[in-house]
Amino acid sequence: MSQKVVVALGGNAILQPKQEATYENQLQNVQKSSEIIARIVKNGHTVIVTHGNGPQVGNILRQNEEAKDVVPPFPLDVCSAESQGFIGYMMEQTLKNELRKLGLDNPVVSLLTETEVSKDDPAFEDPSKPIGVFFSEEEAKELAEEKNWVVKEDAGRGWRRVVASPMPKSILGSDIIKKLTDDRVIVIAAGGGGIPVVKNEDGTLTGIEAVIDKDRSGFRLAEEVKSDVFMILTDVQNVYVNYGKPDQKALTHVTLEEAKRYVEDGQFSAGSMGPKMEAAIKFAEQGGRAIICSLDQADLAMEGKAGTHITK
Repeated sequence: MSQKVVVALGGNAILQPKQEATYENQLQNVQKSSEIIARIVKNGHTVIVTHGNGPQVGNILRQNEEAKDVVPPFPLDVCSAESQGFIGYMMEQTLKNELRKLGLDNPVVSLLTETEVSKDDPAFEDPSKPIGVFFSEEEAKELAEEKNWVVKEDAGRGWRRVVASPMPKSILGSDIIKKLTDDRVIVIAAGGGGIPVVKNEDGTLTGIEAVIDKDRSGFRLAEEVKSDVFMILTDVQNVYVNYGKPDQKALTHVTLEEAKRYVEDGQFSAGSMGPKMEAAIKFAEQGGRAIICSLDQADLAMEGKAGTHITK
């Protein structure tokens, strides 16, 4: 049966750890992702793709810093838009090519997407998301004074700028995305969690320097386009409990109650699987099917033959 599925690609789908961030390397990774997504479309499903952009924005920020004496640097929300643009271009092109190989003619479009957040979100009071390059303590504190940044020491590796990671209120344009997918269009949207914007009292929008968690935005997107399935693709085949211990266990099909109990037991770390499980549970609460699996098994997971499935 045909289903509408939001596919949230992890960072490894675009750039592998320790891999040089060349255009060619990233295009090759995106090509592999597109092969899998095209197979899901071939099986009759409608797909909306969202993706991470952390390394890409980090490199754009580094370009800003290196060239600041020649070219004026841009704010973080504009850097997010830049990354959405070039990643969207790669995905749109490779998906069209892969669909053509399979004899499919579904249109593909990438949308530059804004995500509304609240200017009163508590995250703005305590910025915690490290971005960009590392600095010495002296450099970091000078930049904090000069640019009104918040800087923090990052796990013994040096000092970095930190920004807020607010909760997504809504994906702007989700009504248009829903209409497109109702017409079989494959949409690439809300990359990197979306470009963070706030709504002013007069209803106008203003960009704000923040980073939105892509899995939380993925859930919001799946909710607003009325998706049947929310699939989070990562670098492991399943979610595990007691991870790394002798009694480690892969989760396959779990109920909402079981999933919540594992979260309450502290099974998932805040820096990796925690936000993914949070987003998956929220989607399952609304009656949808949430899947967490590896990229190479995404088509099998849609058939229930791989991955971790959470249902109400």
